[in-house]
Amino acid sequence: MNSQVAEGRLAANRLRSLSARLAPGAGGFFSWWGRTLASWLPLRTRQALGVDRGRLLLQVDGGQVRLRLQQAEQVQELAVLPDLSSWNDETKAEPADPLAPLLPPRVAELPRWLLLPPAASLRRRLALPAAAADRLRDVVGFEIDRQTPFTADAVAFDARVLARRDGDGQIDAELVAVPRQSLDPQLQAIGPLAATLAGIEVAGADGVPLGVNLLPPAQRRTRSDPFRYWNLALAAVALLALAAAMWQVLDNRRAAIKDLQQTIARNANAARQAATQRQELVDLIEGQAFLDRTRAARPSTVQIIDELSRRMPDTTYLEKLAIEDESLLMIGLSREASSLIGKLQGTPLWRSPALTGAVQPDPATGRDRFTLTAEIGAPKAQNAEGARGP
Repeated sequence: MNSQVAEGRLAANRLRSLSARLAPGAGGFFSWWGRTLASWLPLRTRQALGVDRGRLLLQVDGGQVRLRLQQAEQVQELAVLPDLSSWNDETKAEPADPLAPLLPPRVAELPRWLLLPPAASLRRRLALPAAAADRLRDVVGFEIDRQTPFTADAVAFDARVLARRDGDGQIDAELVAVPRQSLDPQLQAIGPLAATLAGIEVAGADGVPLGVNLLPPAQRRTRSDPFRYWNLALAAVALLALAAAMWQVLDNRRAAIKDLQQTIARNANAARQAATQRQELVDLIEGQAFLDRTRAARPSTVQIIDELSRRMPDTTYLEKLAIEDESLLMIGLSREASSLIGKLQGTPLWRSPALTGAVQPDPATGRDRFTLTAEIGAPKAQNAEGARGP
């Protein structure tokens, strides 16, 4: 009994030194929080992120129990404990959980697994339909009688998927079974820790656990996370903060859209005013161009008067000269009234000169009074040729 207590104290000292490395104090709060939140992720994701909390492996080795810490694919030796089969019987003052005073709280809360040696198990490779992967343990339970010399009640078993065949829709599975007559001594060797087990594993030829759980689902111990509600509260706060941030972003977007719409409305009014002013300018330019073309197409008053002064004989003078649109009206006295039409023809400034009414003699001056009209502009034949172009 004294030797067991001494060995227990030695193991406690080793585990306390480990606790100083695994739990660095309040300074590692954020590290602990991150690991605890990461424990909610699937195993493969935790392994990929390197934040797997791991599990405690208990392996019976003769009269001792080896305690190991597995994180992902790494297995770390923690301590060697004495045989715990009579722990509660001989040490009534000790707590029901022998590891509680020895392990740091973060390590003590990890799931505990019993690790069996490779020689203790029977392994059989099976080819099964792919649909059996969802209920693999129940399916292989019917194969125990044919694959092992034991019945299903006489063994603790589990199965794992080795590979999936894409061609024929089957999977390669492996049945792992351990006779209960070999398992019961292992459970007795760990004493009160048998009631705290989350599973029973089998080591492979390289010492790495295979990834099975021989413990029936009803007997698996699930250790609750003491910080679960804190994590839920922190997750709720994070979700509320995320929702508030998203709402703020959405509100900022709405305000930006409203400002943009107002800017567009102001610019649209300015654009409409600019378009109206541009149209007015275009109309003015076109009107001015039309006037310029019209003015260029007909002679000016100065040109008409100058041409008349050149063509009228000296014995003729005008009492009235009127230019309205395309009409030219001349009233005057002349001693050569009958020859005025011939003198006024042949000019590009007007066309079709003609006397209106009869020529009347004026007794006072001894001249004839005449009224003569013409159409301003070049002859129509000439206009038509100019319109056709060269």
